[in-house]
Amino acid sequence: MPFLFYLVVDQLVDALFPVLERIDDSVDSVEDRILASPDTAALGELSDLKRTVIELRKVLGAQRDVFQRLTTRAIGDPGDKEMSIYYRDVYDHLVRQYETVDSLRDLLTSAMDVYLSTVSNRLNLRITRLTVFATLFLPLTFITGFFGMNFAWLVAHIAPGWTFWLLAVGVMLATTAGQLWYYRSRGWI
Repeated sequence: MPFLFYLVVDQLVDALFPVLERIDDSVDSVEDRILASPDTAALGELSDLKRTVIELRKVLGAQRDVFQRLTTRAIGDPGDKEMSIYYRDVYDHLVRQYETVDSLRDLLTSAMDVYLSTVSNRLNLRITRLTVFATLFLPLTFITGFFGMNFAWLVAHIAPGWTFWLLAVGVMLATTAGQLWYYRSRGWI
């Protein structure tokens, strides 16, 4: 009867190896997708895989402890010494599966870190671009506000039409060109 128990349990434990292989393949594909283009779907799949791995870890830890006790009990009981070899085989498979699940958990944690870093880097690039555009429009806003105040002295002294183009539009274009040159030389755009 103990040998029949061993055969059933051994088949059940060995049936988990293909499941772990599929989870490992899923982790690899999610990591590749995260590196190619991180999106919320990849994050959701990553979270689901992590939850699955954590549940597997709990189950395998309990099974490993049970077979560790069965192995030590079989060694202490003279009638079950023969079965201790078989229980040790199941115990070794459970330990290997537990270690695989631990490594998968570590891979998923590092994949989550890669996802967060990639998203953060993309956000930093967008913020940099928005800052450059806002900085480009800051002097333009100042110049148009200054010339738009309609001071009596200013209106009286800007008589020819070219003066407006030279002072207002020329200064705006020169300021924008100078800023663009500076930002390109710094590598910001």
